[in-house]
Amino acid sequence: MKNISLDQPIAKGNTADVYAWDNGYVLKLFHNWFALEDVEYEFKIAKAVHASGVKSPAVKEIVQVNGRNGLIYERIHGETMFTILKRQPWKVFQFGKLLAQYHIQMHACTFNAEVPEQKQMIQNKIKRANALPVYLKPKLLNALELLPSGNKVCHGDFHPDNILMTKDDSIVIDWIDASKGNPLADVARTSVLAFGAASTLGFGMNLFIKLFHASYLKEYFRLSPIGRDEYQKWIPIVAGARISENITELENWLVKEVRKIE
Repeated sequence: MKNISLDQPIAKGNTADVYAWDNGYVLKLFHNWFALEDVEYEFKIAKAVHASGVKSPAVKEIVQVNGRNGLIYERIHGETMFTILKRQPWKVFQFGKLLAQYHIQMHACTFNAEVPEQKQMIQNKIKRANALPVYLKPKLLNALELLPSGNKVCHGDFHPDNILMTKDDSIVIDWIDASKGNPLADVARTSVLAFGAASTLGFGMNLFIKLFHASYLKEYFRLSPIGRDEYQKWIPIVAGARISENITELENWLVKEVRKIE
């Protein structure tokens, strides 16, 4: 166990704060309510992702600091894509294309480690989605069963705030929802995140997100032309799974998307 000053975090989050550590590393220090088994799970996933060849921060070890559990990660100097976009909105099309290129790079990598299966995770979420009309659950689960699995690295929460842009490269962060699965389901998840966010915002931001997403999707399917029809089939399934996350302001929009399964 080590004691350090916790006065000046580099970043603060819902589950953890980030502090400078020894040369070339940072400490991701979890709040006391965050279970040790969940810290251990993140450590396992981060190791597997980095080993797969995806551009992601290397994780070193689990530590205890000031009575709290933490992970030591490689330090990456940069800003998130979303932070830069807010400052330079004219880069909306350029960054939309970049996001697609990063996603393609990820989806070229194979998970050989023991990590969660994407379809199983989606199935579990659909079953837990209390706000989902009961009659729609079997329709979603049957449709999910018919779609192909996969063994590619899938992020599960891929959006501009999880891309750390450095001086001459980019790194994908926040891998807690990662799984071994079908890239088209992962693309559908990014679409559901984008359109869900847009549905809650005013006209200006709504349009901005839709332009960004259109640029992302066009570039993704330019680089990987096969699968657009299958991608569309994933949208209502992924929307149904997202209902389990209990984001009240999105529920009506998500249920509307799910009904397209009929």
